[in-house]
Amino acid sequence: MPFDRRVWLECRALTGAGYRVAVVCPKGKGDPAYEVVDGVELYKYQPYAPGGSKLSFVAEYAYSFAATAWQALKARVRGGPLRGRFDVMQACNPPDIFWPLAIAFKALERTRFVFDHHDLSPELFESRFGGRSDSPRPSLPYQGLRFLERRTHRTADHVISTNESYRQIAIERSGKDPADVTVVRTGPDPVKLRRGEPDEGQKRNHKYLAAYIGVMGPQDGVDVVVRAADVIVHDLVREDIAFTLIGKGDCFDELVALRDELKLEGHVEFTGRAPDELVKKVMSTADIGLSPDPMNPLNDVSTMNKTMEYMAFQLPVVAFDLRETRVSAADAAVYVKPTGDAAQDVRDYAQAIVDLVDDQALRTRMGQLGRARVEEELAWPYQEKAYLGVYNRLAPIGPKGK
Repeated sequence: MPFDRRVWLECRALTGAGYRVAVVCPKGKGDPAYEVVDGVELYKYQPYAPGGSKLSFVAEYAYSFAATAWQALKARVRGGPLRGRFDVMQACNPPDIFWPLAIAFKALERTRFVFDHHDLSPELFESRFGGRSDSPRPSLPYQGLRFLERRTHRTADHVISTNESYRQIAIERSGKDPADVTVVRTGPDPVKLRRGEPDEGQKRNHKYLAAYIGVMGPQDGVDVVVRAADVIVHDLVREDIAFTLIGKGDCFDELVALRDELKLEGHVEFTGRAPDELVKKVMSTADIGLSPDPMNPLNDVSTMNKTMEYMAFQLPVVAFDLRETRVSAADAAVYVKPTGDAAQDVRDYAQAIVDLVDDQALRTRMGQLGRARVEEELAWPYQEKAYLGVYNRLAPIGPKGK
């Protein structure tokens, strides 16, 4: 924090409404253990991520649960303005492990529990490690994650879902009362995220720029972008398109190595996590935004924040044809139909990029449609009302605030 845009917008909404807010989260590089930013108290612990294996995730989550519990206790008994009982505890996922902490606060001081459902942890596991959910005997880890998801939903006084697909999962898979599940989409801030003056230097002497921003994990399909760039440069012989990829994740080093192996150093640039100033320069210069998330049980029903950020910057989007991506982008994206053949999907994605780059009129129209959709329907101010409605129901503000 405040790197997580969704949670930061939620925090600012709460403080703006008169609530006092403390956040427990991992430290970023150079972060202090405690600070107050825009009236939000941040309690941060040193992250521990030993690797990407199944057992390493168990170790990481066990450590994170203990560190979170300790920092929450500190905020409870030693904090500044928030010293005293918590009216509401909100947890985000993955992982779905904080419901025991919620139970403890409920028992001690009648704290209400809000679960902000960001990801489907069982499907996330399936997309990385297999153990199909439709198998007659799903893997034991998958079943365990379903148990944790169910316990989290049922412990929560209210569930906030990022889209209708997630809302239905809370209701149908976990038995949550529909009245206790509210959709709050991750709407971009249209004031902060808007196209500015282009910086032609970002194109690195190319005519066009294609941009990616987001996490770089196994399920995010960023390798599709790199392989599509290989098809575009070496097979379609298009030297006029530059690619800038912003973000980090478990696959970052592998992706950089793949870029170098395919001899794309002059075409594909990785920035790592970038400050807002650089993000705005790249997005204000780019011609298209890339959402390469492949078809899988997780991605098909998940809302991709990057897609809506591209739309906020008036960028047309190239995406695979996923259910919730269509809900978000509508006519602001070109959709590539997944074939089940990874190599063919890469070729089709590459061709979609080239076709869109070569059609300026279509790019302009799609960019305008995307921006209008953000301003008129998807932007955070529309989502903020639903979000604050949950808190006003569970812990209404009194004359002196909470």
